[in-house]
Amino acid sequence: MMAQKLSKEQKKAMIQKAEEDRAKNPKKKDGKSGFETIDAEAEKLQNEDK
Repeated sequence: MMAQKLSKEQKKAMIQKAEEDRAKNPKKKDGKSGFETIDAEAEKLQNEDK
């Protein structure tokens, strides 16, 4: 699937929605790097499949 060109208004709307979502669900800083978090999530999902 090719990426579509977004208008400035669409980009602004997406950014605003993302910021609102972050405000509603603040992420706690747990001191882990992004990759550690991703690895932990991947392992959790693999364990669910078994």
